[in-house]
Amino acid sequence: MNKLPKHGEIWLLDWSPSRGSEQAEFRPALIIQTDAANSNPGYPDTIVLAISTKGKPVPFHVAISPKRQNGLTEASFIKCEQLLTVAKERLIRRLGVIDKEELQQVKRAVRLVLDV
Repeated sequence: MNKLPKHGEIWLLDWSPSRGSEQAEFRPALIIQTDAANSNPGYPDTIVLAISTKGKPVPFHVAISPKRQNGLTEASFIKCEQLLTVAKERLIRRLGVIDKEELQQVKRAVRLVLDV
């Protein structure tokens, strides 16, 4: 299967094997890498943010509600401090996409986490 994720999409990801407090098993992730890099056939990786049903009221956890558009089934948090480069082989299937307002919140939170 040719996996071409796009910026702002949510994909089900195989996180295993994990280490420490990393996500594990099959869980959703937000694609944060640019579409130019995602579509490059010579680059087998993508950059993602972990999504979890557990989060805290901190500025780098972006709360999102389940919607048909995003494919989530539970209220979740995009954890902007859990920014990882993963092999596209870990992508299982596309769940959906977040809306523009949520993507802007994510971008602000990533800037906070990275201090850029």
